[in-house]
Amino acid sequence: MSTTHHPRARALRGLLALCAALPLLAAAQPATSVKLGVIGPFTGASSDFGTPLLQGIKLAVDEINAVGGYLGRPLELVIRDDQGTPDVGLKGAQDLVAQGVLGTIGFCNTGVAEKSLAVFQNAKVPLIIPCATGTPLTAKYPPAESYIFRNSARDAIQAPFVVNDLVKRGWTKVAIFADTTGYGEAGLKDVEAALAAHQLRPVNITRFPLGVTDLKDELKTARDAGANVVFSYTVGPENAAIANGRRDIGWKVPQVGAWPLSFPFFIDGAKEAAEGALMAQTFIAEPSNERRAAFLSAYTHKWGKKLVVPMAAAQGYDAVYLFTYALLGIRDGKLSGPTIKTALENIPRVYYGVVATYEHPFSNKDKDALTANMLVMGKVQAGAVTFAYPEDARRNLIVQRKK
Repeated sequence: MSTTHHPRARALRGLLALCAALPLLAAAQPATSVKLGVIGPFTGASSDFGTPLLQGIKLAVDEINAVGGYLGRPLELVIRDDQGTPDVGLKGAQDLVAQGVLGTIGFCNTGVAEKSLAVFQNAKVPLIIPCATGTPLTAKYPPAESYIFRNSARDAIQAPFVVNDLVKRGWTKVAIFADTTGYGEAGLKDVEAALAAHQLRPVNITRFPLGVTDLKDELKTARDAGANVVFSYTVGPENAAIANGRRDIGWKVPQVGAWPLSFPFFIDGAKEAAEGALMAQTFIAEPSNERRAAFLSAYTHKWGKKLVVPMAAAQGYDAVYLFTYALLGIRDGKLSGPTIKTALENIPRVYYGVVATYEHPFSNKDKDALTANMLVMGKVQAGAVTFAYPEDARRNLIVQRKK
C-alpha cells in the first residue's frame, strides 16, 4: 500500500498540515506530556460499548503521538473505569481532575455522566462526551459558560429520527419500554415529544429497573393496548429481554429504538428475536468511503479483532482528534481549561472525521457536534447491523457536515 493511501496517512493529513504551521513553537516547548483523561465503563454491564470506545481513543492517540502530539508533547491518557455506576464515576471524575488532566473524554451512561458533570464544570476542565446520548447532558449549563461538549447524537435528535421513520412505515401505535435510569427517563421524554409532533401519543408506557429478565406480562399489556411497534429505551440485556419476550408470547411486531439496539447485549442476547430491529446510527461498520475504510483497517490492524459497537469506537476516535485540533489552535502553547474550552469553540480547521466532517463542530452557543442529517437507520440482519435503506447506504458515501 502506498504512503498516500495508507490508512494512517489519510487520517492524519489535516493534523500534519496544522503541525507544519507551528515548527518554531514546537521546538520551543518542553517534552512534557499533555494529560488527557478518559472515563467510561471498561468493566461491568456496559463494557460492551465502553471497551470499543477506549480502543477507538487509544488508536487515535497512537496516531497523533506518532506525528509529534501537540508541539512535540505526546498525549498521555489517564484512564478511569466508572463501571457504569454513578458513584464510581463521580470518584473517577474527581480523581482525573486531581491528576491535572487538561481535558477529558468520557461517559457512556447518561446517569453516570449526570452525577459527574459538575466536577468538570467547576474545575473548568473541558469534557467531551463521545458516547452518552441523554439530551440533558449538554443542557445543564448555559452554552457560553459550559465546559461540557459532546460528539455523540443526543436523544433529542435520535428519537424524532426514529419516530419519523415509524410514521412513514405506518407504525403509529407505539408502546414505549424505558428503563428507570437517567437514560431511560430522558429518552422517554424525547420519544413522547417526537410522537406529539405528529399528534400521536404512546398507547402504552412500561418502566422497568435494570436487571429485569422477564417482561412478558408487560408485553402482553402493550399488545392488548393495540400497539403495532415497540420502542425500547435501555442500554443493556433488557433490550434482549424485550425481544425474547415478544418471541415467547408470539407477538410479531417490530422493535425499534436508539443506538443500543446495535449492542452485543441485544444482538447476541436475543439472536433470531433481534432480527429486523431498527435503530438510529451515526456510523455503520461498512467501508462506504475512503476515510471509513481507513479507520476500519487501522482498527483491525491495531486490535486484531472484529469491531463491536462501531459507533462507540468511531466517536471516541473522532473525539481525540477534535481535542487535538483544538489544542493546535492555541498557538502560544499555554494550555489551561479556559483556553482549551475557547479553542474547542473555535477549531480553526476542518477535521475530516469518521462519523462526520467537522467544520465548526462547537461554538459558545452550541456544544453538540452532531446534527440529525448525520443519522442513518440501521437494521439487524444476520446477526450484524447494516443499512436499513439502500438510499442511506448511497448517502453514506458522502460524510455529512453539521446543519
